[in-house]
Amino acid sequence: MPTTRTVDSLFGAICSTSAGSISGKAERIRAVLGLKGSFVASPLPFVSVSFLQPAGAAEAGPTPDVGPAIQEPQTLAPAARSQNTLSNLALAPGVEAPPVSEAREVAYDLDVIYADGQIWNPTTQAFDKVKLRSYQSEAGVPPSFIAPAIDVYPGQTVRITLHNKLPADTTCGVMGGSANTPNCFNGTNLHSHGLWVNPSGNGDNVMVSINPGVSFQYEYNIPQDHPAGTFWYHSHRHGSTALQVSSGMAGALIVRGSRFPSIDAHGDLDTLLKPVKDQPFAERTLVFQQIQYACRDAQGNIEHVDSDPTKPYYCPSGQIGTVEDYDQFGPGTWVGSGRFTSINGAVLGHLDNAVAGRVERWRMVHGGVRDTIAFQLRKRSPGSADPRNLRAADAESYVNANCTGDPVPLHLVAADGLTMAAVTTVKEALFQPGYRWDALIAFPEPGDYCVINDLAGSSASVNQTVRGVQILGFVHVGSGEVVSGEPSDYLARQLEAAAEANMPLSVRERVLNDLKNGMKLTSFTPHRDIDDKELTGKQTLTFNINVSQPNETFFQVDGRPYDPNRIDRTLMVGGADEWTLKSDFVSHPFHIHVNPFQIVKIIAPDGKTDVSAPGAIDNFARDSNNNPVVDTQYPGLKGVWKDTLFIKNVPVGGGKTGQYTVVVRSRYERYIGDFVLHCHILDHEDQGMMQNVRIAVPDGQGGVAEHH
Repeated sequence: MPTTRTVDSLFGAICSTSAGSISGKAERIRAVLGLKGSFVASPLPFVSVSFLQPAGAAEAGPTPDVGPAIQEPQTLAPAARSQNTLSNLALAPGVEAPPVSEAREVAYDLDVIYADGQIWNPTTQAFDKVKLRSYQSEAGVPPSFIAPAIDVYPGQTVRITLHNKLPADTTCGVMGGSANTPNCFNGTNLHSHGLWVNPSGNGDNVMVSINPGVSFQYEYNIPQDHPAGTFWYHSHRHGSTALQVSSGMAGALIVRGSRFPSIDAHGDLDTLLKPVKDQPFAERTLVFQQIQYACRDAQGNIEHVDSDPTKPYYCPSGQIGTVEDYDQFGPGTWVGSGRFTSINGAVLGHLDNAVAGRVERWRMVHGGVRDTIAFQLRKRSPGSADPRNLRAADAESYVNANCTGDPVPLHLVAADGLTMAAVTTVKEALFQPGYRWDALIAFPEPGDYCVINDLAGSSASVNQTVRGVQILGFVHVGSGEVVSGEPSDYLARQLEAAAEANMPLSVRERVLNDLKNGMKLTSFTPHRDIDDKELTGKQTLTFNINVSQPNETFFQVDGRPYDPNRIDRTLMVGGADEWTLKSDFVSHPFHIHVNPFQIVKIIAPDGKTDVSAPGAIDNFARDSNNNPVVDTQYPGLKGVWKDTLFIKNVPVGGGKTGQYTVVVRSRYERYIGDFVLHCHILDHEDQGMMQNVRIAVPDGQGGVAEHH
């Protein structure tokens, strides 16, 4: 299929051109994309139906559930016997294996199948039948289109045998043509996103293709000093990554830690958040996905509701939704589909068993492809109408009428699985594809709360388009301790009580003093800062989508599309580089495998303002009326460690390009081998926005040893 159908919105690309050239370039790219009309989003029509009525004065009580329950992801159970092992040394029959948390080695089986299932459709108030590629861990278990969670432990050897049981695919292994044309939709592999492990051989190796009918065992040797935190896994076969992840092939991968801080070493945040009297510190794992299934007519065209001005996807009675082509991705497709972001496979579902005043740890993973989520929790008005027959286009009206409470504070403690230097309190947590945030949440009072995507502006979004506020689900909160006063003070008291109960005497006073001084978590941070003296080199990287040639679109890094046979940059193990990251055409989430990076600064388009500083205001984008648009995702990121970061280029009202300059530092420890960096808009990656990276051994003369 043509790769010219998945270029990002023109909106951010023409910001530096004159009015006359804007019109010409707009028509040029519209023709390339097969698009009609304006790129400027028009207001959504207001529909007066029952769910838009304001809340009445009814007694507060549990909301009648009109969607599915949001369950915790199933935890993957170890295989009864490790495959591809030395059978004479395996456990003898009748010998009980140790608990997973104590096992030095643990093995899992994971099947990749076509699964027949159903996904709740809030618009029709019924389930749609779907047939999607899916991870299946246990035969006979109904698919939920959320992969099972995997718990691992530092010092553990984890073997996952991936069994590809999808039908044969004649496009797998075919030589010739472009490597950046989507292909081999039934080929797959596995990526442990964020893990600091070996990228070669049968480690976290995304260079291999596990074709239909093939089983392959991955082996992850989790280092004893690996950070505890929230990571995730997903398919990563170049050419079919977006299609499979958008089918739900993604799951949480939690590294659990039990290392207490000591006089001379940091520890795991898990040890602070152990249950104490009156505060169990319950956990929830939430995986956000955009499962963009569609039904097609006899000519292969996507079915739409033609009578609806927003033209959402539609599955007629008896048809089955699928994700089978790359025309389901690209600019505006997720918004236009009318689908809802799911949480743990549930659409517009409800979370239960929360209690007012109880601090919960929410491990949140953006495991989707084509949306940005500004996560927010708001109290729902008593007596609110049920969201029945809700269209995505009407969600903002529902939220405005019913989700009227102040945002519940989100106390962020980890970014991309890595514990932060201090608790950061925000009203919303912004997720780009690939992001993770761990937040401590205490609901202030009982009642029902709305889970909201409050991103209405375009400059912060991977879609570069304006979209109304979306509703993602609800939380039922039971009676408990009412939180009065400043929420941050309440949380600080709970953490101080946990430190009193859980921390060893040798470090207890230090941890308590940190918590009392701005809720610092410095005894739990996994990486030391990279200072100027440690740097051994510099790297630069620029994303681009090149549409300069007629009828061609090239997804590029540093001016070139991906070549599987080319090593784009060679780095030295034991070294540390400063990276300067930019985008020439719209915005892209940068992700690099194996080694995380620390954010040094993010310079705005004015060339001087560091918008990563605490308290900074990032208002350099402009809306269609040339008014400033405030974006909250960068302020406060200075010094934070991550593995995925949004590189912005935004419209600035007809002025010069809205290019941001992002500076990060990374050190290359322990592992050598080849891996990739790429844009985490995964259809961009599939079409060439990726590079091969090699970490090599020093040659003793200032360079690297020759690779054999």
